[in-house]
Amino acid sequence: MSQVPHPRSTRTRDWEAAHLAVEKVYFPHELHAVSSPDLLALTMQSVDLGPVTIGRLNWGTDVSIACDYPGAYEINIPISGRLDSRSGSAITVSQPGQATVFTADRSSMITRWSGDCQVVGVKFEAEYLEREADRVQATPLRSRLVLPDQLDLGGPNERSWFTLVRALTAQLREPADLLSNPLVGPQLASAVTTAFILAVSPETIGTGLRPRMVKRVLDALHDDPAKNWTLADMAELGGSSVRRLQEGFAEHVGASPTATLRDIRLSRAHADLTSADNAANVSEVAARWGFPGASRFAAAYRKRYGVSPSQQLRM
Repeated sequence: MSQVPHPRSTRTRDWEAAHLAVEKVYFPHELHAVSSPDLLALTMQSVDLGPVTIGRLNWGTDVSIACDYPGAYEINIPISGRLDSRSGSAITVSQPGQATVFTADRSSMITRWSGDCQVVGVKFEAEYLEREADRVQATPLRSRLVLPDQLDLGGPNERSWFTLVRALTAQLREPADLLSNPLVGPQLASAVTTAFILAVSPETIGTGLRPRMVKRVLDALHDDPAKNWTLADMAELGGSSVRRLQEGFAEHVGASPTATLRDIRLSRAHADLTSADNAANVSEVAARWGFPGASRFAAAYRKRYGVSPSQQLRM
């Protein structure tokens, strides 16, 4: 069953109510007043499209927010005012025409969200965004998703994505019939996500020239993914130490050798499960491609493709 979007609207001058409202829509966080706490006047409108949440909010006074962004990416786009943030040693200042990108599971600090700063906030579930990036980029391997700390919305792709997002936030001020339609939410989430991936266009890891060692091992994994490979086997084939092999894959593939092998196996299994000629059941497909058990195969498959192998067979 499609998930029904849930538009929300919040207006409050109470700090605790404001904190809980934003936390419920976005992330657990630490909220502090930077100045004039008596001027707090949170206004927030949002809609939950399942793996994507879109909202528009303003605090009415200067605040700071500390957050770990668990399991999701957040894109904050100032419509007015200024957003100052820090992640590690990187300091980002975004104003209208720019967007700050907060990476999933990375501690970041909004050091100052100015009182006049109205933000359009887009939250992507990490697994969904990463899986869609694989699909859009048509890569058989799960690549490390590397996003910039800031987006310039002046480019044609970035501007098109923001135009779509801003049009959806305009709907938040209207009767919610459209966004509440359960047939619309998944399509909107997919459109917003695909447009974002095309706008960001991160360089696909592993597209450059690879060392002979890495290429030799990659070719062997592709040729015989069902083999009971060990790291020692791979290192011996590549003529290197296990540590050097891991470093080479991290640099030139964007994943560990074992994660790469798992992704190759998943791609082969996916091709079987979606083939009209497939007559095998889930356990047979798992065994065919070297997965040690159907349950582990099912968990890995769902994580990458968003459905279980048995559901895939029924599609």
